[in-house]
Order: sequence, then C-alpha cells, then structure tokens
Amino acid sequence: MTDTTYKSISRDAIPAALEKAERYRLLNEPAQAESICHDILAIDANNQEALITLLLSLTDQFPVEPAECFPQAKALVPKLRGEYKQLYYRGLIYERRGHAAALQNHPGSATAAYEWLHEAMGFFEQAEPQRPEGNDDAILRWNSCLRLIERYHLHPEAVPAGDPVLGDD
Repeated sequence: MTDTTYKSISRDAIPAALEKAERYRLLNEPAQAESICHDILAIDANNQEALITLLLSLTDQFPVEPAECFPQAKALVPKLRGEYKQLYYRGLIYERRGHAAALQNHPGSATAAYEWLHEAMGFFEQAEPQRPEGNDDAILRWNSCLRLIERYHLHPEAVPAGDPVLGDD
C-alpha cells in the first residue's frame, strides 16, 4: 500500500516550482501546473504568484472541467492582494468561462457565453480606474470580451413580450 500523505517541497524550491508550473501551463498541462501550485501553497499559503498561477491553471481547464474548476478559481480571488487584482482576476475567470461556453456550440451556449462575458466586462470596467499606471490589461481584456461576443454572434437571452400594459381608464 502506498502512503497517502503528500510530501512537502522546501521553501528554497518555490521559485523553481513556480517556473515549472508556468512551463506546464504553456505545455497545455494545466492539471500538472495546478498540482505544483498546491504544493507551493501548502508551505506558503499567501504566495501571490502561486495563487495567480493556480487560478489561471484552473481557468485553463474550463473547456473540459468548467463545473469543477469554476468555483475553485472563484474561491481564490479573495486571497489576492488589492482590489484591482481581485476585480481583474474575477473578470478573467468570467471571460474564460464565457469563451469556453462559446466554444461548446450547443443549444443555449450562445446566451450563456454572452452572460459570462458581459459579467466579465463589468469586472474589467470596475478594475480599470484602479489599475496601476501604465497597466491597460483591464482595457485589453474588456476589448477581448467584446470581440468574442462579436466573433461568436453572442446575444442576451431574448425577453418574451409580456402582456400589454393597460391604463386604469
């Protein structure tokens, strides 16, 4: 029988582990990057780079595991330092969820994708005035959301016409 206790990495290994996690993301192996981030956070729970890399690794998995990864990614946002980062990464989570939904191309996915992207745009809009000088990432992401909406011809849910409003006459 194998041991069921995770082994700890050393604090000195954190920089190299972060590089490995980023490399695994680039190799399209987000689950491996996610695992490395959990190892880092087990010894340095507030490591901002590991939290962001973990969040991104989870969003990389949205096309195949959105139901599981979405709440996990959202749960990381309050651990990020600063309101700008929290708003920006919350927007990024919603943008990537929307993009994944747009790629699904099944009944209702266009409306769902639109809603996710519209929500993301709201977070990016809130982040924009708080961005650090010279950092236009929130604007770039907002524009990206709009382009995704246009590219995939996404739309809000059609509101059914209600009964006509009659006067009290």
